[in-house]
Amino acid sequence: MERGAGMKIKPDNEKLSYTGRIDWSRKDEPVFVFPCTSVCMRFTGNTLKIHVKNRQAYWDNYLGCILDGKQTALLLPQDGEAVLVIPVEKKGIREHEALIFKRQDSCHEVSFLGAELADGALLLDAPKKPERKIEVYGDSVSAGEVSEAVDYTGREDPQHNGEYSNSWYSYAWMTARLLNAQIHDTAQGGIALLDKTGWFCEPEYKGMETVWDKVRYYPEFGEPKAWDFKQYTPQAVIVAVGQNDSHPDDYMKEDYSGEKAETWRRHYRMFLEKLRGKYPKAHIICCTTLLCHDRAWDDAIGQAVRDMGDDKITQYLFQRNGRGTPGHLRIPEAEEMARELSAYISSLNIEGWK
Repeated sequence: MERGAGMKIKPDNEKLSYTGRIDWSRKDEPVFVFPCTSVCMRFTGNTLKIHVKNRQAYWDNYLGCILDGKQTALLLPQDGEAVLVIPVEKKGIREHEALIFKRQDSCHEVSFLGAELADGALLLDAPKKPERKIEVYGDSVSAGEVSEAVDYTGREDPQHNGEYSNSWYSYAWMTARLLNAQIHDTAQGGIALLDKTGWFCEPEYKGMETVWDKVRYYPEFGEPKAWDFKQYTPQAVIVAVGQNDSHPDDYMKEDYSGEKAETWRRHYRMFLEKLRGKYPKAHIICCTTLLCHDRAWDDAIGQAVRDMGDDKITQYLFQRNGRGTPGHLRIPEAEEMARELSAYISSLNIEGWK
């Protein structure tokens, strides 16, 4: 145990528990970029203040917090430092647990500068992390974008400015929780597999081929930084790209045997080969989502998977694959995906998973 004594808890305190790709170039300012990135802490006392520094690219930006099971969204400044005061229940609870997490994708980067507790409080050891580990490569659906707009379930998205996005309610994090697994959610809204397609980072349009091996990648925030894959080795990897790839041209639908379509399938195989190179023993599950899209993209993924000839690289098609909703997945639809996907992953009998 460590006494807070009204002092700020530094980010590199060994009693804090982190999950996700984090840029630790400066140990006093770890940078959260990807959704689901988090820091967990347990403490006593009735005060919790979080020190942060935000950099906005677009939308309003929010930090997620689950304190003793109650979730809140904390509005961040557009740019600069802030102290976020989180109300703590003072009666009947001696020890508290807080999970501070990134709700959104690279629409912003947030540095965690530390926490502040009450005078005489104790910082306790954080809960032990699960041994199971998954990693997700995906787009806005994997990031939980617009997931909280439950009044629009099964419908087009409402007008919004980032307030409905919450990675906690993404199928990705829901699947991890059902499996009792850690998660790295390498997900970015609008991203396609290839550069110069999709919606992310227009007009240059950067694809997953560029982003997948980075810890920081948004051009507005400076030079990209490579991720050290030795820091995290998942036993299960979910690849959920192939929905934004139809922009600006839906060439897989229009000409499945054409040059563009074959180039995409070749690059998809090359991406799987890169993942296999990083994770020789992992099960790799290829999928899309319930978001409406042409089946030709799922056919292309299936063909690429078969061509790989690797029995630990498989494709999963959801019961309502590609026809569940014209808008982003809301909480009930993400739950539907998570139930199916977690059951499928459990059936794989992954080595080391009890």
